Amino acid sequence: MPVDVSVEREGSRRVFARFPWHVAIMVMGICAIGVWNLASASKTEPSPVWISQLTYMGLGAFTVFVLAFVDYRRFRSLAWIFYGLCIVLLVLVFVKGRTVMGARRWIGIGPVNMQPSELAKLGVILVLSRWFSSDVRRDGYGLQHLAVPALLTLVPAVLVLKQPDLGTALVITSIGATMILFAGVRWKTLALVVASVVALGFVAYPHLKPYQKKRVETFLNPEGDVLGAGYHATQSMIAVGSGQATGKGWGQGTQTLLSFLPEQHTDFIFSVWAEEHGFLGCSVLVLLYYLIVTTGLGIAGNARDRFGHFLAMGVTGMLFWQAFINMGMVTGILPVVGVTLPLMSYGGSSVMAVLIGIGLMMNVGMRRFVN
Repeated sequence: MPVDVSVEREGSRRVFARFPWHVAIMVMGICAIGVWNLASASKTEPSPVWISQLTYMGLGAFTVFVLAFVDYRRFRSLAWIFYGLCIVLLVLVFVKGRTVMGARRWIGIGPVNMQPSELAKLGVILVLSRWFSSDVRRDGYGLQHLAVPALLTLVPAVLVLKQPDLGTALVITSIGATMILFAGVRWKTLALVVASVVALGFVAYPHLKPYQKKRVETFLNPEGDVLGAGYHATQSMIAVGSGQATGKGWGQGTQTLLSFLPEQHTDFIFSVWAEEHGFLGCSVLVLLYYLIVTTGLGIAGNARDRFGHFLAMGVTGMLFWQAFINMGMVTGILPVVGVTLPLMSYGGSSVMAVLIGIGLMMNVGMRRFVN
């Protein structure tokens, strides 16, 4: 049957008339803050990382607009393929991965280093969205119904944990748990799962690597090893606290300039921002994340189908958990586990994964009223 070109064009115009510019402006705001902050963090380095970050953000923004032309429902049929590709790449990391600081997490593709664990977050979101859109349980999901979703979440999480990358594995697990929870779990099942997770934590603790155990112990007793395992957390809290109300100013953070603050471009980038812009600057950044997360919840709640609902919910969960865990660990509320702050921390794979996720979430919102 021939396609009516005029009808198709009219449909495209209706979709783009609903482009969520408010979300785009909030995302661009965080990106601008991130580049500005990285420029300060890399001020004393010969090769400023903010230039590379800006390039990835530009590429990610282009990808977001490309995704806007494609109906998100088309990705439903590709969910299993993309998930399988993510698993293959995670396995390939152990064969041909590049080792940095004792962790094998990257695969070199020409001059570019890719981190498959970032793609795995999107893989879990897509495949669980596909699963829950097909497997509908009006009376709630029981334990036997959660076996497959749990397995789909744990397989990539375990592979990432073996790299080792506890932080990303925790984020992947949190994404899966969030999507499962919002699918509608029976109360008895939920209580049993929570009890099992707590019990599993006690069982798994003796099998953690020594440095992972040390991080947990340091969190419980920060003053126990200030110059050793507790160094990162201590220096971070000093940086955050020294910013006070309005901060020391751009490029004036002593913890950053004197290199007391470790991993200042990646995991502890929020500490750099807090030291230089204080409580006021942190409030602005937290507000932007809050607005994006609440908007994502609204898009998920108003999605036109279950696949779109879970897709938006998964992306929103990814953004929330990464921001919450990162800010929690740099302020001493949570143990240091190594999680990037979305669109703030340096890293091409992280930036691309977050922007692609946001693009999919926006896509769901744009097509709420379009057949």
